[in-house]
Amino acid sequence: MHPYVIPAIVNSLKRKESSPYRRGKQRKKIERSLKNFFADSFLIALGVLSAGFGLRGFLLPNNFIDGGAVGISLLITETTGFYLPLVLILVNTPFILSGFRIIDAWFAVKTAIAISLLALAVAVIPYPEMTQDKLLVAGFGGFFLGAGIGLAVRGGCVIDGTEVLAIFVSRKTGLTIGDVILIINLIIFSFAAYLLSVETAMYAVLTYLSAAKTVDFVIEGIEEYTGVTIISHKQEAIKTLITDELGRGFTIYKGERGFGKAGRVRTEVDIIYTVVTRLEVSKLKAEIEKIDPEAFIIMHSIKDTKGGMIKKRRLKH
Repeated sequence: MHPYVIPAIVNSLKRKESSPYRRGKQRKKIERSLKNFFADSFLIALGVLSAGFGLRGFLLPNNFIDGGAVGISLLITETTGFYLPLVLILVNTPFILSGFRIIDAWFAVKTAIAISLLALAVAVIPYPEMTQDKLLVAGFGGFFLGAGIGLAVRGGCVIDGTEVLAIFVSRKTGLTIGDVILIINLIIFSFAAYLLSVETAMYAVLTYLSAAKTVDFVIEGIEEYTGVTIISHKQEAIKTLITDELGRGFTIYKGERGFGKAGRVRTEVDIIYTVVTRLEVSKLKAEIEKIDPEAFIIMHSIKDTKGGMIKKRRLKH
């Protein structure tokens, strides 16, 4: 059960004499918490099934490995013959315990459940072996494994504990999370080259790249967002374009324009800011060009948005 559901129910029972408005607000909060809980559970279950398929259907039968905690588990299984489901749990246990302190208890609990379910899926679900072609194994094995990891992240947990370690190290050093994960994987691939073979390590790199790209796709989706800042003396026409033609909202910043070496202020100006999808950028630029060819436009990528007039993808956590 979601951690906010039980307290919300208890508080609602304590407030029997509260106003109808307060009771309705509390009821909506409970409904929202339940909805989030079931949505997260569905995403985690789907992620576990996908990751299990990537492992049992592609990587494990062909003696392939990947990066992260899953890669460490596969490497241990290949070199020692230990039972993979058990190794998955043992390797990820330190990361789960670290999650209690680094992130929060609910995240750690969900992660422990997800990893246990992954181990169970690998142990009992009769996934078929799909292919023995090494390139297909690296590509599609990484794809399904990455999809599973991405869906689990959407559900609010991880099924590869090295991400928790990466968060901890990035807080203590000047490295980014991506840098830490890259270093960890380089160590794993080096051991794979030494213990198994250089060819196995190279295929492991391909598997990791396929999985990493799929994780990015699942988490961020196909609709990459772009923030657009527009400075123009034909502001009203551009505002109408954004709202009527694109169906988007905008925000106005009050600013001042300057020019010359002294940076003297010429006039006050409204700075228009809006967020559009990648597919709408070219249309927005073309229409602004028609309205004001001298308009100053700044664009930058946005990883994610929440609220406003942007249509959200159903999978967003």
